[in-house]
Amino acid sequence: MMQANEVRQRFTQIEQTIHQASEACQRAGSVPSDLQSSIQQLDERSEQARQELQQSEDEESIRQCVDELEELGDRAKDACERAGDVDESLKKAVLQAHRELSDLKHQLH
Repeated sequence: MMQANEVRQRFTQIEQTIHQASEACQRAGSVPSDLQSSIQQLDERSEQARQELQQSEDEESIRQCVDELEELGDRAKDACERAGDVDESLKKAVLQAHRELSDLKHQLH
C-alpha cells in the first residue's frame, strides 16, 4: 500500500486532470448530456475526495474513495466513447483522468 501522503500527492495531480476535463467540457460546444453529467459527477466527487483524503489515514477508506472515483472515471470514459465525435481536448482530458485514476487504483490494490 502506498503511504497516505503519496496518495494525496498523486490525487492532487489527478484532481487537476479531472478539473481540466470539466473545463474542457464547459468550453466544448455541444456535449452529450450523459458525458456532461458523468464529468460533473467526477469533478464534484473529486472535491469531496480531497477533503476525505486529507482527513483520513485509514487505508481501507482511502482505497474505497479511489475505487469510487475510478468507477466515475469509467463512466466518463464510456460516455466519451459512446458520444463519438467529441472535442479532442475534452476526449484527451477524460482519457487521461481515467488512466490516472485506474493506475492509482491498481497501486492501492
